[in-house]
Amino acid sequence: MLQDYENKWLVFFYSVPTMPVNNRVKIWRRLAKSGALQFKNSIYVLPYTDAHYEFFQWLLCEVTAVNGDGEFIKIERFETLKDSEIVHMFNLQREKDYDAIEDKLQGIERDLNSVKILSSEKVPKKLKKLMDQSNRLLNEFEDIRKIDFFLTNKAGDLKEKIVVVKGEIINLAGSDVQEQAIPLLTTKRLEDYQAKVWVTRKRPFVDRLASAWLIKRFIDTSALFNFVDNEAVGGIDKDTVTFDIRGGDFTHVGELCTFEVLIRVFGLKDGALNNIAEIVHKIDIKDGRNGTPETKAIEELLVGLDRTARDDLEALQMGMTLFEMLYASKRRT
Repeated sequence: MLQDYENKWLVFFYSVPTMPVNNRVKIWRRLAKSGALQFKNSIYVLPYTDAHYEFFQWLLCEVTAVNGDGEFIKIERFETLKDSEIVHMFNLQREKDYDAIEDKLQGIERDLNSVKILSSEKVPKKLKKLMDQSNRLLNEFEDIRKIDFFLTNKAGDLKEKIVVVKGEIINLAGSDVQEQAIPLLTTKRLEDYQAKVWVTRKRPFVDRLASAWLIKRFIDTSALFNFVDNEAVGGIDKDTVTFDIRGGDFTHVGELCTFEVLIRVFGLKDGALNNIAEIVHKIDIKDGRNGTPETKAIEELLVGLDRTARDDLEALQMGMTLFEMLYASKRRT
């Protein structure tokens, strides 16, 4: 159940020009990803939280930017619907999402059963593909669970099923695939990471710079930073916290870059951070996701930063300034 939900609702209503169509689709996707419940036409509802209030604020700016019109209000109750009925509607929506994941999981299970009749040389490749699919499915599940505001009954059982299937893949494949399995991210407490020395590799670029800014801004405001050569990683003091280092405390996990991992493990819920994470991911991992002009511009600024900074500390300060400005711009939209 939402911790700051107090039987209050946020109602968002808007209209945008019919052309170009991609503007309408963009707004719809934002609302769908947020978990908002669609009422009639272009009216959407979310349970009241500070994060949802902020989301509707910047979404309203986005509607205005495409020559649309909109507004949102906070209400105590609906005149013709009980709170329990609205909660039920939210739960039905999430159950449909979970059903879609379960269908995909059943497809993975069928493919896993078919592996036994494949020729031996095709098995490792097939199992690697299944492991990748199960990892993506687990990430998709976690994204849905974030918008499962009223904790439907399906969530726990479905996650257990996904984990069981992943275990079967690992057991069948042995060490070849086991090394590539994405471990479940463990939630960390902010209070355990205060006034620390955070260590990363020299010549910081996008992921290390963004992660350092995130640490200083949202995780450990008293953080100090140090840089080491790749060869010196093994000699790092155990009392320090390492990030974006192979085998470090916080680093890449599966398809996630360090910045994304930090957001998830510390439970930072902020639409602006998620937008920045997309940019950092595209620049750092270059996994084929379409790069926007904005992403390319940020990358060019980072290249210029790398070429002009006199040392790692100056690069860090310049990078923090850059990402602070980027964050400020995202909070306005």
